[in-house]
Amino acid sequence: MQEEHRRTTLVTGGTRGIGRAIVEGLVAEGKTVAFTWRTDEGLAREVERATGRRAVAFEMDLRDRSRPASLVREIESSLGPVEALVNSAAIEQSKLLAMTSDELWDEVIDVNLGGAFRMCREVVRSMTLQRRGSIVNLSSLSARFGVAGHSAYAASKAGLVAMTRCLAREMGRRNIRVNAILAGFVSTDMTSTLPEETVARLRATECLSEGTGPTDVAGAVLFLLSDRAASITGQTLVVDAGSST
Repeated sequence: MQEEHRRTTLVTGGTRGIGRAIVEGLVAEGKTVAFTWRTDEGLAREVERATGRRAVAFEMDLRDRSRPASLVREIESSLGPVEALVNSAAIEQSKLLAMTSDELWDEVIDVNLGGAFRMCREVVRSMTLQRRGSIVNLSSLSARFGVAGHSAYAASKAGLVAMTRCLAREMGRRNIRVNAILAGFVSTDMTSTLPEETVARLRATECLSEGTGPTDVAGAVLFLLSDRAASITGQTLVVDAGSST
C-alpha cells in the first residue's frame, strides 16, 4: 500500500454525537480513521462494523498522561502515520461556580483542555517529521458567551481556542495547520441532561429553525481538514445556526 493511502486521521471520542458524525464523514471521504473510546467498548465496536473497519477503535482515557504516546505508536504501527487530529472528546459538568468543587473544576479542565493539549503535543512530533498535518479542536460557543452553570466547561473551551492560535503560530512553518470549531447548541448525549428551559434559552437566538446537528459540525471539521482549507490556520469557525449573529 502506498504511503499516501496509509495516512490516518485520529478522532478522540468517536463513538457518539459529533465525534461519531466526524468519523462517519471521514470514512465516507475514503479516509482511514482511528478513533478513541473510554466507557463503551460495545458501541466502539459497533462503529467499527458500521464503517467496514475503515474506522478502528482504540481505548483511551484523556486523564491518562502516558496514553497519548502509546496510542499514537499503536495507530501508526497498525494503520499508518497520523496526518490529522480532531480533538472532539470532552466532558460537561453543569454547576454554578459557587457550588463547583476544586475536584470538579480540575477534572473538567484536565479532560477538556489538558487532554487536547497532550494529544496535540504528541501528534505534532510525528507531523513535524512528515512536514504536514492538520489539527481541529472542538470548542463551544460558551467560550465566547457566558452560560450560567458552565464556568468550568466554558473556561476549558476558551483555553482550547487560545491554545489553537498559539499552536498555529508555532507549527505553520512546518506546514501544520491548527484550527478550532466554535459550536453552538447541538443535541447529543452530552446535552441530553440539560433542562428544557436551558435548551430553549440556548437556542433562543438561532437564526435557522433547524438548529445545529452533529453532521453540520462534522462538515465544518472535514472542510478544515481538507486541502480546500490549505491557507486557513489559527482560525475559529463558528457553527451555531446564526446564534451569535
